[in-house]
Amino acid sequence: MCATCGCDHSENGIKITRVSAEVFQPVANGHSHLLHGNGYSHGTNQKVVQVEQDILARNNHLAQHNRQHFDAAGMFAINLVSSPGSGKTALLERTLRDLKTTLPFAVIEGDLQTTNDANRIAATGAPVVQINTGKGCHLDADMVHRALHELNPPEQSILFIENVGNLVCPAMFDLGEHARVAIISVTEGTDKPLKYPDMFASSQLCIINKIDLLTHTDFDVQRARAYCRQINPTIEFIELSVTKGFGMDEWYAWLKRQPRRPVTRGTRSLSMN
Repeated sequence: MCATCGCDHSENGIKITRVSAEVFQPVANGHSHLLHGNGYSHGTNQKVVQVEQDILARNNHLAQHNRQHFDAAGMFAINLVSSPGSGKTALLERTLRDLKTTLPFAVIEGDLQTTNDANRIAATGAPVVQINTGKGCHLDADMVHRALHELNPPEQSILFIENVGNLVCPAMFDLGEHARVAIISVTEGTDKPLKYPDMFASSQLCIINKIDLLTHTDFDVQRARAYCRQINPTIEFIELSVTKGFGMDEWYAWLKRQPRRPVTRGTRSLSMN
């Protein structure tokens, strides 16, 4: 049981699957899950805080191990976060298809159930591993570490980690990424950054997607930017439409600017110490 949010991250609920374009995994039946409170119906606040601190301390240790591995392999890891339906997977699909001859990529997909999104990514030709969290509402550093064993991403690649659709719990868990990219769409509320400040405070880039639908919504781009800047004055913005292609060149330019270190021979190890 995850003390920070009450989700179930027991070993029996987590499944990591390598997915290829040739052999798709069967799609499981739909599954709904109601998240509970903080996971405690008894005990003191002090106990809750202590358990949360222990969980996050262990996660941060493993995240640093992941980051060292990424650096040794000359990789750049990006944690994609958003609400469900903002367009994370569609953004990845188009990016991988458009840049597959320009940059090496690998993808870790996070969802409660199914390999639906991993199947879509595999169809682009990119190596992908699906993490099914069962009843868990976020990825953590240990899940990413275990997925890397299955994925074995190429050196000097850009690794996309598509987190579970949720703007709350993923904000607390460092995965070892070099950058966190928050995606919102114009079909959501303009005040999303104010409602979920931790996520936007910890992100380096905010992508505003589906701008082709602006005339059909009351979303205010300038106000959304202002709300983000109240929380995170240094955050960058890219406005785009994945379906129409508007703004995608700016996103691709951002990806190409991100630093990747030279590969450090002999230090690329996934063993835990």
